Amino acid sequence: MASPVVEPLTRPLPRERMHAHDTALLVIDMERDFVDAGAVQETPGARAIVPAINRLIAWARMHRAPVIFTQEMHRADHSDYGIELEFDPVHCLEGTPGCELTDGLDVQPHDCRIRHKRRYDSFMGTDLDLLLRSKRIANLVCCGVTTHCCVMSTVYTARNLDYRVIVPRDAVAAVSDAHQAAALLCMSDVFAYVTDVDAITRLRPKETRTETA
Repeated sequence: MASPVVEPLTRPLPRERMHAHDTALLVIDMERDFVDAGAVQETPGARAIVPAINRLIAWARMHRAPVIFTQEMHRADHSDYGIELEFDPVHCLEGTPGCELTDGLDVQPHDCRIRHKRRYDSFMGTDLDLLLRSKRIANLVCCGVTTHCCVMSTVYTARNLDYRVIVPRDAVAAVSDAHQAAALLCMSDVFAYVTDVDAITRLRPKETRTETA
């Protein structure tokens, strides 16, 4: 008999702590090798969350919050995979279409990119933390794929670096319902506020910080 799905913990969003000037949207690994039909690591439901992610992008832009896209990439000689290939097939090789962001995402030239991400964790070996700190970001809305690998790994590090993390459950996708439920439950404990896109887009972050010379 299948085990009952356990819902993630819910807590009120920290509205009073969210400001337009210190909130960013992180779109994790929405690349062809993870999203496109028939891709080597196609994630069920990944294409279905593109409209939800675009709603978050529109919300972020309305409030002038940075939009950041991560892209996992690996060297053609496989030298940077480490032991990952014991668990996953070859994917996201540099210079191949699999590294490209999938069709339908509202990507603009001025959006930030974190390329050459070698691990599940978007912080490890990248300048993501430096980028966020240079923009004085305190709140990070995380979406994308996969919920139980790259999203969750990134969320854990973000929380341990003292970023306040918000995860919209309808803008992340995993390889199965069980993986999705388990990851959301774990993140909701002490690592993130788990909510939905509607709740986030209803937020009206406080006014942008006044810049001084």
